[in-house]
Amino acid sequence: MLEGKVAVITGAGSGIGRATALKFAREGARVVAAELDERGGEGVVREVRSLGGEAVFVRTDVSEFAQVEDAVERAVGEYGTLDVMFNNAGIGHYAPLLEHEPEHYDRVVRVNQYGVYYGILAAGRKMVALKNPGLIINTASVYAFLASPGVIGYHAAKGAVKMMTQAAALELAPHGIRVVAIAPGGVDTPIIQGYKDMGLGERLARGQMRRRLQTPEQIAGAVALLATDEADAINGSVVMTDDGYAEFK
Repeated sequence: MLEGKVAVITGAGSGIGRATALKFAREGARVVAAELDERGGEGVVREVRSLGGEAVFVRTDVSEFAQVEDAVERAVGEYGTLDVMFNNAGIGHYAPLLEHEPEHYDRVVRVNQYGVYYGILAAGRKMVALKNPGLIINTASVYAFLASPGVIGYHAAKGAVKMMTQAAALELAPHGIRVVAIAPGGVDTPIIQGYKDMGLGERLARGQMRRRLQTPEQIAGAVALLATDEADAINGSVVMTDDGYAEFK
C-alpha cells in the first residue's frame, strides 16, 4: 500500500511511533526514525532492516525547530523526497492543577504542541518546494475533546493539535498537501505504563467500548490507511481512533 513512499516519523522509538515505523516498512515505505532516545531510535531502525526494509535514525528533539528541519532534510537527502510526515512524538505529565508547576506545563506544550507545529511547518515547506503533494499526520487525542483532571498541559496541547490540523489543511490544500490527525484514546504505550500505579490504563480501558486498551499496532494500522492513496478524500479531519471513547464515555 505504501510502496516507495518516504516517511518521517517522530517519536519512532517506542509506542505508536515504533509500531507505525514497522507497519510502514512492511508496506514498502522507507522510514526516517526521528527520535530523541538514541537506543529506541537505533533499535527500531534495526527492526525495520531485519524485515528487509529501509530506515535511518535521526536524533531529534521535536521541541527544537532546527532538529525537526534536520529530520526532514535527512529524508530528502537519503531518499530523494518526502511523502509522509507523522508528527507523533509526545510526553505526558500528571499533577492536580494546584500542584502543577509552570515548567511542567511548558515542557508538555513544547513537545506536544510546538513539536507538531514545527513538523507541519518543516514538512509543509519541503513538500511545497519539491512540488510533492504529500501527507502530514498529527497525533491528537480524545483529550482534545474531553476534559480530565490532572493533565491540563496535555489538554491544551492536544486541543491545539486539533485546530492546527484544520488550519494547516486549509492553507496547504492549494498545494495538494493533505493534513489530518488521529485521536487515540487509551493505548498501551510507555506513557500509560508510566502511570500504572495510578491505575490510568484501567480507567481509560473502562471508557472504551470494548473495555480494553488499544495496542500501538492498532493505531499504526489506521495511520497506514490514512497514508494510502485510497484515503485521498480524507483531509482536514481528526480521525477518532479511540474505540468509541469520545462518543460513548
